[in-house]
Amino acid sequence: MKFDKTEKSWITYDVANSAYATIMMAAIFPIFFTGICSEATGRGDFWWGIGTSIATAIIAILAPMIGAIADIHGYKKRIFSIFLVFGITFSLAAVFSPYWELMLIGYILSRIGFTGGNLTYDSFLTDATTIERMDTVSSWAFGLGYIGGSTVPFLMSIALIMFGQNIGIDGVMAVKISVVIMAIWWALFSIPFLRNVKQKHGIDKPKKDLIKNAFVRIIRTAKSIFTNKAMMIFILAYFFYIDGVGTTISMSTSYGAELNLNSTSMILALLVTQIVAFPCAILFGRLSRKVGSITMITVGVCIYLVVCVVGFVMGFGLEENFLSIQEATSLFWVLAVLVGTSQGGIQAISRSYYAKLIPPESSGEYFGFFDIFGKFAAVVGPALYALLVGIFGRSSFGIFALVFLFLTGFLILIIGRKTLIEAEREKAEK
Repeated sequence: MKFDKTEKSWITYDVANSAYATIMMAAIFPIFFTGICSEATGRGDFWWGIGTSIATAIIAILAPMIGAIADIHGYKKRIFSIFLVFGITFSLAAVFSPYWELMLIGYILSRIGFTGGNLTYDSFLTDATTIERMDTVSSWAFGLGYIGGSTVPFLMSIALIMFGQNIGIDGVMAVKISVVIMAIWWALFSIPFLRNVKQKHGIDKPKKDLIKNAFVRIIRTAKSIFTNKAMMIFILAYFFYIDGVGTTISMSTSYGAELNLNSTSMILALLVTQIVAFPCAILFGRLSRKVGSITMITVGVCIYLVVCVVGFVMGFGLEENFLSIQEATSLFWVLAVLVGTSQGGIQAISRSYYAKLIPPESSGEYFGFFDIFGKFAAVVGPALYALLVGIFGRSSFGIFALVFLFLTGFLILIIGRKTLIEAEREKAEK
């Protein structure tokens, strides 16, 4: 399928922001922070989970207002740009902070910028393409994000960490340079989106009481979501399973570091995730056109349930000494491949399925609520993980939080399957 200039530019921003997702959220920075924080507190993964929960809670609270204001003609791009600058600036502040407390605050603020920008970016999907092409465009965005935004800066970072000492760059400096590379990459690949994607749908700016008007529209949109059976079923299922996806992304390397797995091996395994995710995300988009979006989302949830089982066996085996570090590391590589098969696909199809159901002129408002469910979910997952680790004193037991989240999302999808499929079909026929 050929993409026009607007679609290509929208897709390119996924290439831009994926560098943050890999380096700051999933691999380089979490391992760096967990190591420093564990030396000071003895529980780096606990504080990483708390910081992630705080960041997502803040953006979740603000999401409906952000979306409502973004729907005003001419405002969506401005709001996006503010969050973009915020995310890049505080990423740099986090990695150059001298204390773990300041590093955590910088990470929280950078993640607010990242997720706030993604909220407005996602809502631009209704401006960038048509309903018939949404699954394909969204899937290619995630796929190219993995193979481009995740892989290239990731490889550069790995090279610095593994071979930097040969040119006088120690491990700490290698991490700092990696985050600088990420920030530059994020900024440069945002330019096509900033230049070429325009807000086509929206509402006129109210003559007065901008905030009050936004609250009125937020209440109206909330009523519309809660009275639409298909939308309510989907967003409830999404709340649970996307929480599991987000927690897996945020906690995987922190979990591995707490189990004393080799940092280099974990980073290389996550590189495999990015490589596998590229074709699989695109495959999800193609298969969704044949078997339906809901079927492919359900397949993705099932794969993540298998990931949970393997992840628990890995951690429990190390804690009970019936697995060696080498065997656990091998299981971590298995996890990396399994996650890669569905991580991009499940997020891409969820985004495009929801975009099909909503009115395009109110995409900001509706994606604001979509973000509320996703981000409040992201608060629950790391918090549950941290709670279970705190109660039992064993990182492996944190995996039960993920099992609960994915299993609940799966059951809701199965129970509401008929309604969800009919809603997608009706929307396509209009």
